[in-house]
Amino acid sequence: MAHFEEGTTLDRFLLETMHAHPGATGSFVNLLKQVALAGKLCSARVQRAGLAGMFGATGSMNIQGEFVQKLDIYANETFKRALEHAGVVCMVVSEEEDAPIFVPPAFEVGEYVFAMDPLDGSSNIDTNASIGTIFAIHRRRSAGRDGTLADVLRPGTDLVAAGYIVYGAGTVLVLSTGKGVHGFTLDPSVGEFFLSHHDIQLAPRARSYSCNEAYAAQWDPRLQEWLRRVKEPSLGWSARYIGSLVGDFHRNLVKGGLFMYPPTAKAKSGKLRMLYEAVPLSFLVEAAGGSSIDGSRRILDKVPADIHERTPLFIGNRENVEEIAEVLRG
Repeated sequence: MAHFEEGTTLDRFLLETMHAHPGATGSFVNLLKQVALAGKLCSARVQRAGLAGMFGATGSMNIQGEFVQKLDIYANETFKRALEHAGVVCMVVSEEEDAPIFVPPAFEVGEYVFAMDPLDGSSNIDTNASIGTIFAIHRRRSAGRDGTLADVLRPGTDLVAAGYIVYGAGTVLVLSTGKGVHGFTLDPSVGEFFLSHHDIQLAPRARSYSCNEAYAAQWDPRLQEWLRRVKEPSLGWSARYIGSLVGDFHRNLVKGGLFMYPPTAKAKSGKLRMLYEAVPLSFLVEAAGGSSIDGSRRILDKVPADIHERTPLFIGNRENVEEIAEVLRG
């Protein structure tokens, strides 16, 4: 893997990385540049949300049965507009849309399919907590102008890239093409992302967990017992939970930790969406040396049957995830 110094711009990183990956194309680099552009626009709007009247809900609900926030709509439209005219995608799948979105006839189509959660953690917008965009990129298999469901309803091992942009104290874009995980921090004074986290790697084990313990009584009793055991003071575990998937995952990726969203009586199939939440984050965590399962199966081996399919998720340091799998087998 090529070595990049901190301060390397995202554009330079993408161009040099493309040359090191046979099969990578200029359109792939352009796609990621458009993602970065949309991230900059969303970052600016998030920073000014209170002043721009962007706090609060719209009063409508999305396909997930969740109340739509004003910033949800802005982020969704921003990423769609950034991608549709650039000739880099043939289809976009979004948490906020019932069905796939196709490129308007006025624009050229490209060879990639883009799946996204445009603004994860949007219920935290009004509290100024970390929120973000999660995305996954497939190379299309279908012929013709528009993409098809078969282009995205496939295992996560088929991804060509995945990443997220977290909007918090700073704006950080984290990206992997399968070989290493790298973070780029936005310098708003010049409007550019600079390499700040080179080749992020997770240690085999951590002693921190992130989960919504309010639901613990609805979890598998074996998992409840595990949680009770790790709270033994002599073991030195800590709990860190923001309540925003992208925020919790980012902290754990940088500092180490296990994120859990088990099935509950209310959400027997889990709550998190496979295609644009669990799968891209699993792609990232494995590239950083970690692991991700639904309780028994590797997330990247699963094939979603629907673009909004949900899954339980246990993701983080490899030995911690293996321990959860062993607990749930016992």
